[in-house]
Amino acid sequence: MRQIFASSDLRESDLAALYAYPDGPWLRANMVASADGAAMVEGLTSGLSSQADRRLFALLRTLADVIVVGAATVRAEKYKPVRQHELWPDLRPGRTPTPPIAVVTTRLDLEPSSPVIDMAPPSARTIVITTAQAPADRRAALQERADVIVAGQETVDLKAAVAALAERGHRRMLTEGGPRLLAQIATADLLDELCLTIGPLLAGPGADRILAGQQSAAPTQPLTLAHVLEDNGFLFCRYTRKDHLFRTDRGACPRHTARCSRGTEAYDCRTRRTEPERGRLR
Repeated sequence: MRQIFASSDLRESDLAALYAYPDGPWLRANMVASADGAAMVEGLTSGLSSQADRRLFALLRTLADVIVVGAATVRAEKYKPVRQHELWPDLRPGRTPTPPIAVVTTRLDLEPSSPVIDMAPPSARTIVITTAQAPADRRAALQERADVIVAGQETVDLKAAVAALAERGHRRMLTEGGPRLLAQIATADLLDELCLTIGPLLAGPGADRILAGQQSAAPTQPLTLAHVLEDNGFLFCRYTRKDHLFRTDRGACPRHTARCSRGTEAYDCRTRRTEPERGRLR
């Protein structure tokens, strides 16, 4: 057992390196929870967030090729397409200015005029992932304004959906839930990484956890803690699947560009030498 404490501040470039995607298809989840495990307060996640959490939220969106979210979360959180000014600058070279939103919906209970579809730019048209048995008329209406992926017959086949996204070039995938979709992703053995913000508050009984819904029994999934960051009592935990550890360089210094903390000095993983602390994340 050891005590973890921060000895230096992180620059924006350090954060971008810590959360860099490994090569190949990779599905990352970004979720938030209270100290007692609630995934939302009064049906929304905003009551669990902070300024630092919102900045990390924007960074993870910037790094992603596509953002996967359930239709219920789209409605509850009033999703809109990602806007370029919301992202971190200079981190999307050679890609579209913004990542598209991919909405998972079995029943196609989305309106073509909803903001998440109607306001999407041509470079990042919203993707709708649905089933073969979804109403044909609704699918035809949505196809005029969105890209539609049919995956599965009666329920969405998430393995087929993830494969279809990767075939379209969306290999760096980010899911923002909600809890029911994340539970389905985990049950399908598709989750490679979990970024979990833990807020310093008690939400009380009754709220869903970050995985929710009626899922068939599945074995527990061991995770490896890649890193923990802290800001004003909020903890930012990054976990990877234990069998994926080799793909993330142990999560400590991805691509040998991040600086880790040892004592009161910064430790450069490339030279294995300590250096004076420098820089501050603003």
